[in-house]
Amino acid sequence: MDSRPPPDPARDTHPSSDPLPARRLFGLTLRAVTLSETTAWLLEAGARRQRPAWVVVTPNVDHLVRLDADPAFRQAYAQADLVFADGMPVVWASRLLGQPLPGRVTGADLFVELARGAAAQGLGIFVLGGQPGQEAALAASFARVYPGLRVDIHAPSMQFDPLGAEAEEAVRRVNAARPAFVFTCLGSPKQERWALGHRERIDAAAILCVGAAMEFALGIKRRAPHWMRNAGLEWAWRLASEPRRLWRRYLVQGLRFVPLVWRERAAQRAARRR
Repeated sequence: MDSRPPPDPARDTHPSSDPLPARRLFGLTLRAVTLSETTAWLLEAGARRQRPAWVVVTPNVDHLVRLDADPAFRQAYAQADLVFADGMPVVWASRLLGQPLPGRVTGADLFVELARGAAAQGLGIFVLGGQPGQEAALAASFARVYPGLRVDIHAPSMQFDPLGAEAEEAVRRVNAARPAFVFTCLGSPKQERWALGHRERIDAAAILCVGAAMEFALGIKRRAPHWMRNAGLEWAWRLASEPRRLWRRYLVQGLRFVPLVWRERAAQRAARRR
């Protein structure tokens, strides 16, 4: 049973009052919009700065498998305001299940598009993540890659507790900066737990949980070529780039995703019969 509270009509609508279409899959409300539509929507929300902050998550196969195995995390994750499919396998599954999504909206792409848009519109961003002590170097990289972007960076320790003292310090720093967008680059589930645990107190339009997106956005890590992304092979590029760290995510978790798809399909058939 879905334990989420009913949606608040004031929060579940486009700033211009046009609803964002959605598909119900894997216990989540996945938004059926393109990257360009998502970017435009969030930039408008950023200019309006309505509170509390919207929480944005972009689940891939690894996230969905984790959510299935961790009911407490799944219940918390389902409280996110905007959920977009990050991985092409999730998009393919949506089509197989008769709930087609137009394409994926990745955290890496959102970071780039919103950084460019924020720079053009004079909006600020805050990045929570990165290597401790490297904030100045990261700020210099942002100035080079995104000229004119107002950015504040806080890199907490590797022992960051999303509900502990460091989390409170992060909230204080964000509110002092008053950005339009907060990008949490802490890895899952830390970033989601921090965003969902503190959103009512965050003075920003949106909090986006985007993992390693900053490293791709600044060129610290190379993304797969466009043809691989379009073909749904970005996972292979990342696996080849970091095999020791990512083999379990892409090989083991990927296999566990298949039963989730078939279970979802069976649940849909049973619902239709009822």
